[in-house]
Amino acid sequence: MSGLGELDRPETPRSPGAWDERSRRSLTGRPLADRPSAVDAGAREPGAGEREPGRGERETGAVGRPVDAREREASAVGRPVDAGEREASAWASPGGRQASAPPGGRQASARTRRGVADPVKALMHRHRDLCERAVDPLEIAAGLEAHGVTDRTAARFRHRDVFSLAEEMYARVPRDTEPAPRPAEPSPPGAAATWIVYALLPGVLCAATVAGLRLTEGRPRVITAAVGALALALALRAALRRGPLSAPVRTSGTWTCWLIGYALLGDGLLRTALAGGPDALPDGTADGAWPVTAAPVLALALSCAPAAGCAYLFAVRARRRLTASRGLADFSASVRPLLLGAFALYTGVLIALLTITGAVLDEPAAHPQALTLGALLLLARLLTVHGHAHAATLVLTVTAAAEGAALATLFAGRLPGCGFLAVPVETLVAVCGPAGVPAVACGIGALTLLVHASRRLTRASAHAGTPSSEGLR
Repeated sequence: MSGLGELDRPETPRSPGAWDERSRRSLTGRPLADRPSAVDAGAREPGAGEREPGRGERETGAVGRPVDAREREASAVGRPVDAGEREASAWASPGGRQASAPPGGRQASARTRRGVADPVKALMHRHRDLCERAVDPLEIAAGLEAHGVTDRTAARFRHRDVFSLAEEMYARVPRDTEPAPRPAEPSPPGAAATWIVYALLPGVLCAATVAGLRLTEGRPRVITAAVGALALALALRAALRRGPLSAPVRTSGTWTCWLIGYALLGDGLLRTALAGGPDALPDGTADGAWPVTAAPVLALALSCAPAAGCAYLFAVRARRRLTASRGLADFSASVRPLLLGAFALYTGVLIALLTITGAVLDEPAAHPQALTLGALLLLARLLTVHGHAHAATLVLTVTAAAEGAALATLFAGRLPGCGFLAVPVETLVAVCGPAGVPAVACGIGALTLLVHASRRLTRASAHAGTPSSEGLR
């Protein structure tokens, strides 16, 4: 179609490309062939009616970037243009670097900006609750470490370690008011004296109960044993809820009571079961039909105070190392000797208490089973206090089940055709005596918890939320 009436009507492209000659002419008012290309504009010499740019003026190069006079002079004499000169000339343009950059360069810059995001901001978004809840950078560092962030991971965020990364994350969290700094090692007035009294109470009540059993007979002895057992259980409950042995979670003490009860009555029951008994109930003495071994139980009750002291020293020293450390590996290497030292200190005190109580009560000291049981209970409590109660409960359950199964197989072996069930226990008792059963069961459990504690209690996440001030509740 043609004619004057068709001139005002929009034209559509007729070529395979985006624009044809007629469309270009409609928009620009000049033919496409008459418009200078970018290459021709950069290579065309100044002709008639055109003047050459001066020394201080700028001209446009082949890629559309303004060319400085220094570049023209350098190209004229054959000297290569330095990248610094290009950068300086680009920033010296009136519109800045972005104004002088070609469209392709602006798209590349935009892609670069989109690719180079803020990795620390992304990490803060992922751990937003941790950053907002933390009262100091140590809690953020411990939380990051608990989620698997290591010093090598922190290096990807351009930080030398997790502590440095946590400090930046803590500083970048917006806060309306600055929280009060957490005290390093303050203790409320009388708090230390309170938990020391609670820690000493089980040993005192156990000693009083043992003395009452030695001084009474008949029904008064039974009443004394019942009242003493109840008082001892309440005292242990109070000691585990106050001071360094207090845990943030409630744990069942059923298996702990079973293990202590086996230390009191288990060896005597095992010995009488092998002899065909028992023929009577225990009477509270060491030479009865069902012997009672009070020396290890008394030693364990008296060791409650040393255990609390070792737990307190371990928590305080570990907190100090956490504050002074600058790397997770360094912190773990410095805390591991503290854990082993606290464990060795408690073991030494328990050996001394076993020796003293055995001599006073004129009973065998029962070192193997009492030492392994004490070590098992201490490690289980340390793990529970520092937030790893699941492993402690599991090991205590398995240990108590092993002791119960050993007694059950002896009685099951009396059934016709079931004598083979008692063979393993009889063989162990023949080699190690009745103390071999609890020593093996508690020893394996204590060794398992020691290996687990050397991995878990040497991490920053086990100590950031348990400062010494919280251990004095």
